[in-house]
Amino acid sequence: MAARFILSAVKPDQFPPEAGAEVAFLGRSNVGKASLINALVSADGLAFTSSRPGCTQAVNFFQLDEGYRFVDLPGYGFAKVPQQITREWKELIESYLLGRGALRLAVIVLDARRGWMERDLELKEWLEVHGRPYLVVATKVDKLKTQKERHESQKNLRAAPLDKGHAGEILECSATTGRGVRKIWQAISKIKTSQ
Repeated sequence: MAARFILSAVKPDQFPPEAGAEVAFLGRSNVGKASLINALVSADGLAFTSSRPGCTQAVNFFQLDEGYRFVDLPGYGFAKVPQQITREWKELIESYLLGRGALRLAVIVLDARRGWMERDLELKEWLEVHGRPYLVVATKVDKLKTQKERHESQKNLRAAPLDKGHAGEILECSATTGRGVRKIWQAISKIKTSQ
C-alpha cells in the first residue's frame, strides 16, 4: 500500500488542510503506535519507531493512496520530559481531536502485556463524552509467550473497560507477525472517507 509522510505539526496552525478521512492513533508512550501504522501500510520506517518513550513529540500526518490519512499523536504516560512539555502535548492532542473535521476514527492503542491503565480509560471516556468514534487495538500480542499469559491478557483487556461501560471488541495485533492487521483494516474501511 502506498503511503507517504506529509508533515509534523507542533502547533494546530501547522496542521495540513483537511482532505479525506483521518484515522488518529493514540496511546501511552512506547505502546507501539508507529509500529502499528507501519504494519498497516506494509512500510517499515514510514512512522519513526524507538524503544525510548516520548520520541513522538508532534502530530505526524501520513497520506495513503486510498483516501485516508493516518495521524500519529504523541504518547502519554512515562515519557521523560518536563511537565510543561507534557501539558503542551495534551493541549495539542485535544486541539486536534476537538477541532479536526476530517477525523473519522480514533484508534486507542494498548500494550497487550499491560492492558488498560487509568490514562487509557480516561482517554476512552473523553472520546465518548465528545462523540468521537474509536476502535481499541491491543498490540505486541507476539510478546505473550505462554497460553497462561495470553489468557490473562485477554481477561484483563476485556474486564477493565466493562466496568466503565465499554463492551466493544478489542482487536489484537502484532506489528512483528502481521496478526490482526486485516481485521483492523476491515474496521477502518467501514468509516466514510468524505463528509
